Amino acid sequence: MDGALILRLLLLLIVANGAPVLGKRLLGDVFASPLDGGARFFDGRPLLGPAKTWRGLLLAVLAAAGCAPLVGFPAHLGALLGAFAMAGDLFSSFVKRRLGLPSSSRAPGLDQIPEALLPLLAIAAPARLGAGEIVIVTGLFFFGSQALSRLMFDLRVRERPF
Repeated sequence: MDGALILRLLLLLIVANGAPVLGKRLLGDVFASPLDGGARFFDGRPLLGPAKTWRGLLLAVLAAAGCAPLVGFPAHLGALLGAFAMAGDLFSSFVKRRLGLPSSSRAPGLDQIPEALLPLLAIAAPARLGAGEIVIVTGLFFFGSQALSRLMFDLRVRERPF
């Protein structure tokens, strides 16, 4: 198990998942078009909700691609990680809407695991990740993102402490 690899992956996940939050804080409503265009699913609830935007998706991919070379990964691998982090986030939002949870509501585990696990699985082969590293990074992201989210709230980057 490579501790440095684990830290590098954790950093990329934090960058990918944090970029949309920081973008919202810095840009407000600029380029904040919802990915689902306001569409509703068969159950009458929003498909994803207004918080999932094209801007957030783009920022996650670009931020992870830009950061990847700084931590020893090729940019395209960072972009892939960023895209799959957002796919995990969109999956979580879709499930939360089906459960009747409002946009930006808290669902521990569902909020963190897909947005860490999916990107790690997506880059596992080219990054030569083993199952142990995937499990450890996902676990660290689960616990670390909750602490980091609170810090971002205290620094007034996030609107909610989760």
